[in-house]
Amino acid sequence: MTENDYLIAWGIYAFAALGCLLVWFRLTRWMWRWLREPLRLLAAVAVCTPTAVDSSSAKLAPAIAIAALDILFKDTSHLWQTAPILAMYAAIAMAAYLLFALVRWPLERHSRARRAEQARQAPNQGDESPRPAPEPEAALRAPPASPPGRVEPRV
Repeated sequence: MTENDYLIAWGIYAFAALGCLLVWFRLTRWMWRWLREPLRLLAAVAVCTPTAVDSSSAKLAPAIAIAALDILFKDTSHLWQTAPILAMYAAIAMAAYLLFALVRWPLERHSRARRAEQARQAPNQGDESPRPAPEPEAALRAPPASPPGRVEPRV
């Protein structure tokens, strides 16, 4: 495999991985956010983690593909190499996500409390609310009638 073939293969894989991630994002759209986000993160880690094809070369391949082929062909030689790599990247990504979630949680609670306070104060200020501006005369007129028949595009 030449260097050009190698780069083309990685490009095709990246495009397919992006498609798989978009489908996974669509499938997990209905879930509760605190479950949806870690599942999406683990899917991204599984699809985007590379591993060495063999120890003698510097070529990389997707770790999930290496693990799947090892399981499919009942050859566990590379499986013991890829499983710890996937677990390590998943643990790092989950730790980063937990840190992000712990920072986000108090900020969301504060903004939710502020919105609730504003909603409680809004009914009390109903008499002082500004009136909507009157619409201009042009907005009240009906749109011009279209000519009958087929309209050809301009060339």
